[in-house]
Amino acid sequence: MPPRFFVDTPLPQLSVDTSDLSLPPAAARHVQVLRLQPGSPITLFDGSGFEWQAEVAAMGRSEVRVHLQARQLVQRELRQHITLALAMPANDRMDGVVEKATELGAGGIQPLMSERSVLRLSGERAEKKQAHWRGVAVAAAEQCGRTRIPEIGAVQSLGSWLAGLGPQPEGQRRWLLSPTAAQPLQTLAAAQAEATRTLVLSGPEGGLSPAEEEAARAQGFVAVQLGPRILRADTAPLAVLGWLALSEA
Repeated sequence: MPPRFFVDTPLPQLSVDTSDLSLPPAAARHVQVLRLQPGSPITLFDGSGFEWQAEVAAMGRSEVRVHLQARQLVQRELRQHITLALAMPANDRMDGVVEKATELGAGGIQPLMSERSVLRLSGERAEKKQAHWRGVAVAAAEQCGRTRIPEIGAVQSLGSWLAGLGPQPEGQRRWLLSPTAAQPLQTLAAAQAEATRTLVLSGPEGGLSPAEEEAARAQGFVAVQLGPRILRADTAPLAVLGWLALSEA
């Protein structure tokens, strides 16, 4: 399989003729790092759901030109849109969550800070982390074959995020992961099988506070448990996403 590169600008439709273009700096650097040569086949995507077959046309000192050959619509997304909203785990574990969630098909990832969160970000540091996580998602999408990049939300407090959710849209189910919940995930999922969108809220190590859980329930979240074992903050949301993704296979 030719190496895949994400291009952060819209690519042409190629409805009639093929065309040449210069790759944006990030994609060009990636091609250069791989030491590709003129004539090397590559695949490009811009997040729209299409893939472009292309080949390297010319390698310059800082410019890489490619020849676009064909465009096709590729469907590798999950049938339902799944957003993971989670209290950010510390020690760079969030990088792993973003990477694996992208591979598993998440449509969105919302980093949150809760009462018991260890990692707290604000201002420029939060913006840099958001940009970094988008880069992680792009790299994961290039590797796994996705043609869309999950949306990485701006870091917010849990309270602010809940307040901004608004009414629960038709077709959306909202799940709150809680080890003390009585209802198993499988039971709730079966009862809400017609949903087309799933919003999963997961807390930090130690879980959400009782007040936070109550605030989530007020916004339509239903508490579910994943089994008898206590999963870590970076494991629980991925377990749910993996289960949902495999249930579509």
